[in-house]
Amino acid sequence: MVRFGALISGAAPTSRPSSTRSRPVRSTPRFLSSFRAGLTPTASNAPAPPASKRWCSREAYADPHAADARIVEALQRAGCDYVVMAGCMRKVTDAILDAFPDRVVNLHPALLPAFAGAHAIQDAFDAGVKVTGVTVHFANAEYDKGPIIAQRAVVVAEGDTVDALEAKIHAVEHELYPETLALIASGRVSVGRIGRCTLRRVRSA
Repeated sequence: MVRFGALISGAAPTSRPSSTRSRPVRSTPRFLSSFRAGLTPTASNAPAPPASKRWCSREAYADPHAADARIVEALQRAGCDYVVMAGCMRKVTDAILDAFPDRVVNLHPALLPAFAGAHAIQDAFDAGVKVTGVTVHFANAEYDKGPIIAQRAVVVAEGDTVDALEAKIHAVEHELYPETLALIASGRVSVGRIGRCTLRRVRSA
């Protein structure tokens, strides 16, 4: 069983995937040290109950690199294979990226490389695009530029408000993220030498 460690923000109500268009994180970051995933997504799209939890106080992040080093220790003690960014609105340092190369999974509410950054939904809406979407990718040292694992389009309908678009984006996030984690857990996702993700086909019986 593949084990995923999830980094979530205090504002996230559950460990379900979420994104924030422009709202600040209101409470202290939290760290879920591990949970099991990779099974067929349930109707709730929620992962299995976490094996344990760890809370990081705001003071712990005064030195982000030192805080991430402590997180890495906890992840490794829990036997985690991958790190999942689940609504965590902060950039991880190389302490985590080096410990889990091409194994830090992030969710972005746009079709990267378009509309990178923290205000992707608003930026896409302001640009007047007719199609935006959701991207799941591996994080690396370049913000929102890691290898893309999966994407799904979202049509911007005539008359959509930015809030309506955000709701549509979230609905797709809650479908695509667990589906992509299941692919990763199955061992079918790999990153090639040129930094692109490939999906191994399932051999027919």
